Amino acid sequence: MSTVAASTAPRRSNAVLAAFSGPCLPLAAFGVALPVTLPEFYATFVGLELGVVAAVFMAVRLIDIVFDPFIGWGMDRTKTRFGRYRPWMALSTPMLMLAAFMMFVVVQPGAPAVYLFGWLLFLYLGFSIGTLGQLGWAAVLAPQYDQRSRVYGWWQVFNIIGVVLILVLPTIVVKTGVGDYAAGVRIMGWAIVIALPVTIGLAMVAVPEPVTKGDQPHGSLKAYLSLLGQKTVRKLLIADLLLGVAPGITGSLLFFFFGQIRGYDHTQAGLFMLVYFVAGLCGAPFWAWFATRVGKDRGLAVASIVSAVLYVGATLVPGGNFALTAVVMFIAGLPYAAGLFLTRAMMADAGDEERFETGVDRTGLMLSILSATTKIGHVVALIPYLILQWVGFRAVPGATGNSETALITLQVLFIAVPGVLLALAAVTLKNYPLTAERHDAIRKALDQRDAEVRA
Repeated sequence: MSTVAASTAPRRSNAVLAAFSGPCLPLAAFGVALPVTLPEFYATFVGLELGVVAAVFMAVRLIDIVFDPFIGWGMDRTKTRFGRYRPWMALSTPMLMLAAFMMFVVVQPGAPAVYLFGWLLFLYLGFSIGTLGQLGWAAVLAPQYDQRSRVYGWWQVFNIIGVVLILVLPTIVVKTGVGDYAAGVRIMGWAIVIALPVTIGLAMVAVPEPVTKGDQPHGSLKAYLSLLGQKTVRKLLIADLLLGVAPGITGSLLFFFFGQIRGYDHTQAGLFMLVYFVAGLCGAPFWAWFATRVGKDRGLAVASIVSAVLYVGATLVPGGNFALTAVVMFIAGLPYAAGLFLTRAMMADAGDEERFETGVDRTGLMLSILSATTKIGHVVALIPYLILQWVGFRAVPGATGNSETALITLQVLFIAVPGVLLALAAVTLKNYPLTAERHDAIRKALDQRDAEVRA
């Protein structure tokens, strides 16, 4: 292990970045299952009430948010001969394998809410450790402004590939006659269990972990809260919150909207989600390139506005034409990836700014705060479940179907709310202070400081 300054840091090969991004495949499967697949699966197949599912997921999310700062603080203080972040990823592997087995494979209809609560909490703890470990590792893998966009761009591409692969599994299971939707979810769980040790093991062997200089962070609550007072961090957190709530609402209501409003079956609705994510995969390289030309903040703002316009337009297309809906959902998904990887790259840049100003490396903590904001967004995204239950909406409607009020409420929540949130994210990024020029100056100063320390 050696310290690598930004000016001498090598340009990582595509092979290294592919190996580094490999764990995104199973982690992204969790990422889509937690807000989309599992709530609907436990409400329909397991048989828990919609309000109970929403309450359990919200409660676990709120508890999990408390985990993140402690995990980030622990990562910042970790020093081993294997690196700072890799041991944490290794720790998360058996935890996530067990959680996937219990929540996807073993669960049976009639399982109580306490079963969902306990295993979901354990899953979120392992998921937080794994994702924060990988994000922190990415921050030190490429410290340069544009190269960091490239690393997180690869990270996001593999995230979307993981989402696509896991979403297509239930459809393949149903279409090939192997089993029903529930069998598809169980196979989804087995795929995650198998992929976790393979992809994380390969990353451990093939990808280096450079070490950054910086004093050890101390546990003062005041020091951590001071991060929230920084304009750069504050704008990032608000934007990330908005960008997390919008797709969270889309994912949690997608099957209900396309099933009960547009008249498509479960498999067709799943395919719409699939083409949306495939479009994000196709669009990610463009947004990574665009961010290097105009800056990450402006690139993200433009992507948010474009996403809002395209999303609302796509969801207003009437039902009855599967091909047309698939096309407009693909177009709407082209900006999807930008928010996910650019906010992470921007927070890694903010970590450099923090180390420059204070001499303390809080990268792990700062990424954990961003992760917590994303999770708050997912909690807020479940509020529509409570609203729908309040207006009498039923996940499995009876012979008479849902009321007109319930269906109108569903449409407002699915179409209008995400569109407004995406537009607000763009407004939040106005006058973002950490430009490419400022970050380059910070990196040069850090390089000089690190060189003096080594000398």
